[in-house]
Formats: sequence, C-alpha cells, structure tokens
Amino acid sequence: MPGGGTGSVRPPAAARPGFWAAWRRWRRSRPFWGGLAAVVAGAEICAIPLAPLKIMLEQGIAGIPGVLMGLVMIVMGLSAWFAPQYRGLAGVLTVLVATATLVMSNLGGFLFGTVVGVVGGAMIFAWTPLEPAPEPAGAPLAEPPVPTPQAHAQAPTQPGRTQPHPARTQAEAPAPPRHLPPKESP
Repeated sequence: MPGGGTGSVRPPAAARPGFWAAWRRWRRSRPFWGGLAAVVAGAEICAIPLAPLKIMLEQGIAGIPGVLMGLVMIVMGLSAWFAPQYRGLAGVLTVLVATATLVMSNLGGFLFGTVVGVVGGAMIFAWTPLEPAPEPAGAPLAEPPVPTPQAHAQAPTQPGRTQPHPARTQAEAPAPPRHLPPKESP
C-alpha cells in the first residue's frame, strides 16, 4: 500500500468530531440525563419481578404491577428523549409512578428504583431548552430600518382604526386616562 498503511482505512481526523458534536447537540437539546435516570429506574423495577420461575410462581399476580410500572417509566424516559415538548407530563408521571412503585413493587425495586425514578422525573420536569447563543462581540449589529414619513403614510390600517397624523409627535399625543370612573350599582 502506498504510504506504508496498515491496511485499515481511518476517516480523517476532521470527520470524527462531527459525530461527537452532533451527539452533544442532540443530547443538550432534550432532558437527556433525566430520561436516562427514568429508563434505568424503570428497567430495574421491571427486572426485580422477572425472577426465576420458582420465585415468580410464589409471587403470583403481584409481579404484574411492577412490570407495568417499570414499562411506564421506561416509556416516559424515552418520550423525554424523543418528544421533549412533553417533558412536563413525562416528568410528573415518572415521579408519580416511581412513588407508587414504593408500595406496589418490592419497595420500588428495593428503594433504588424509586429514588432514581423520582430524581429522574424531577430532572425531566425541571429541564428547559437553552436560549440561542448571543452574537459574537466582533459581529456588527443589524440596526432596524428607520421609518420614513412616506412609509408611515402608506402603512395599512386595520378597519375601524384611524391612522395617527405623521407630523404629530409622542409629546403631543393625548395622555391616557389614569383610572376608570367608579361603577355605579344598578
């Protein structure tokens, strides 16, 4: 091979950071860590009732709520990842289900599932999207266009509203009333 290569083709170094930058951007655009905590807590709560068959037969129907609640927590964690606009509902339901598993499913996965579920649900509920980054300091600021009297006179008006006179200034405008007169009883 030319250049004494080892036989494997590696992507250029500039191509690799693109994946990690995209992953970081995706992860930061949603309540990732809260969703991960909810998925882990739900999986742990689901796994406890799925014991060997001998233990499961002794447990009977009581294991079904644990599995169902664990599945609900997993679904809420995934919905926080893939539908972050529903984060409020997902967070509240995760906390409620995690608290209910304390009573209905082996002390909520021996307390681990309940604690991690409540923390994950709170993180989902409390997450807010980031504001867009401010412009760099060296970038020129775009100034709003200055209205001209011709543009002001040609502006469309809403039906029933009058256009203010272009020569009238803000100081000449009549002052709004300070309060409304008291209402009289009928």
